[in-house]
Order: sequence, then structure tokens, then C-alpha cells
Amino acid sequence: MQTNDKSNQRDSPQVSCETYRQNILPTAPLPESISQNIETIIALHRRYEKNVPQHQRVVETVTAFFGRPVFLYSIMLGIILWVTPNVLPRRLGIPRFDPVPFPWLQFSLTAGSLLVTTGVLIKQERQEKLAEQRAQLSLQLNLLSEQKIAKLIGLVEELRQDIPNVKNRFDPEAEIMKSPTDPHAIIDVLEETLASELANFSKQKTSIEEE
Repeated sequence: MQTNDKSNQRDSPQVSCETYRQNILPTAPLPESISQNIETIIALHRRYEKNVPQHQRVVETVTAFFGRPVFLYSIMLGIILWVTPNVLPRRLGIPRFDPVPFPWLQFSLTAGSLLVTTGVLIKQERQEKLAEQRAQLSLQLNLLSEQKIAKLIGLVEELRQDIPNVKNRFDPEAEIMKSPTDPHAIIDVLEETLASELANFSKQKTSIEEE
């Protein structure tokens, strides 16, 4: 009888896939390199969060609440509770503290919108600074990686020339890749290409309008 109960529990749809995965499937440990990368990212976030003032943390905590559905429901409920007693007939004896067109409600919504917008801008500004730091870090690492790869290609080419058993042949692609890429030259080319594309687009748009 117990065996049947266990089999029923195992085949029951109430058993979630997550529980089955945790109990049955083994969890493989992450490689050491991935673990170190994760720790580095966490350390960078901790370093950035450590320098945030306490008052800004409070503002961002309140701002995070603005993006939740419960905040929308609270606004809707507040408007309903505000408007309802001001539109009911006077014979009910309910005092109208803000009659139509609800000037105090309009003032409250305007002031609340200003505060919400300011709080969101404060949070977005810090997020943009963090994103800028990440972009700068990614750019530095990409340039460093590109320099290392160019150095490795140069060493491999020298090694191929020094080994007598390997045929010494000229590789134009390897010669080009031996020298690191100049980011300033790439930016200039991109700007020139973008400018020419915009000029061609403007000419095409002008010709279409004239036709």
C-alpha cells in the first residue's frame, strides 16, 4: 500500500518540475573562471553601491515602489475615494470637500507627478552613470584583449619563421593582424561613412519630394 502511495505521489501533477529537478537532477558546479567573473561583477556592484548616499537610497527605494502595479491600484483607489463623495447628491448629507472640477485633486495629482518624475530621473541618472562605467570598462578590456591577440599573432609568426620544419610563407592577413587596431581611425571612418549615408539619404528624400 505504501508503494502505491509513493508511486502516486511521484506521478501526481501536483509535484512541481522545480522540485523534481532539485531532487533528481544533479547540479554541476560552475567552472572556476566563471565563478571568478561573477565575483568580480559582484565586487564592482558592491563598490559602486557603497558610495551611494543614504538619502539617495531612500529616494530610490520609494521610486522603485512607483513602478509596481500596487502603486497604480493605490492611485486608482485614491481617486475613486476622493471623487465619490464630491459627486454624490447633497441630500445624502455627505460634505463635499472638493467639488467639481476637483481643484485640490488636480493640485495633488500635479504635485505627485512632479515628485514621481523627479524621483525617476534621480534613479535613472545613477543608472546611466553605472552604465557609462560599464561601457568604459568594456572598452578598456576590449582594447587590451585586441592588443594581446595582436601580440600573440606576432609571436606565432616569429615562431613559424624560426622553426625549420614549418614552411615559411608570407601571410598578408597575419601581417595586418599583427598591428593593433587604431580606434581613432575606426571612429573617423565611421563618422565619414555615417555622414555620406546621411547626405545620400537627404538627397534621395529631396528628389522624392520634388517629384
